[in-house]
Amino acid sequence: MFAVGDKIVYPMHGAGIVQAIEQHDLAGETVDYLIMMMLLTDMRVMVPMKNVERVGLRHIIDKGQIPAIEETLRHPVEFNVRGITWNRRFNMYLDKMKSGSVLEVAEVIHILQTQENEKKLSTGERRLLATARQILVSEMMLVCDESQQDAEKWLDKFFN
Repeated sequence: MFAVGDKIVYPMHGAGIVQAIEQHDLAGETVDYLIMMMLLTDMRVMVPMKNVERVGLRHIIDKGQIPAIEETLRHPVEFNVRGITWNRRFNMYLDKMKSGSVLEVAEVIHILQTQENEKKLSTGERRLLATARQILVSEMMLVCDESQQDAEKWLDKFFN
C-alpha cells in the first residue's frame, strides 16, 4: 500500500508524492483519502483509499527499468497507425496512457513524436503528446532525482 512520503504515479496526471492520509466525512461515512501533491502541476489530488487500485495509482519505477524505457523510446513495438482514423488512434493512445504502464507511455511518446517530426500532428494529438511527455518527465525527475529541465533533455535526446 502507500504511505506518507511515497513517490507515486497517477496515470494521466504524472508523478507526485504522498503528503498525507486523511479521513473525511462523505455522506455520513468516514472515508480514508490518500493526499498527493503532483510534481509538475502543483496540483493536490485526493483519492479514496478504496479506489487506489481502480485509478491505477502505482509506485514509481526503480532505476533498473530505465534501459527498457530507453529501448522503447528508440525502438517501440511496431504499432501501425496508418489507415486508422484520427479518433480511433487518439483513443488507442489514451488507453495506453491510462494503463499506467511507463513503457506504454514511452510508446505513445515515440509514436507521436516521430509523427510530429515527420508531419505535424493535429491539435488533439499534440496535447496528448504533451501530456505523455509530462507524465514520463515527472516520473524520471523522481526516479533520477533530477530537475525538470534535465529530465526533458534526457527525453529530447531520443528525438533530435
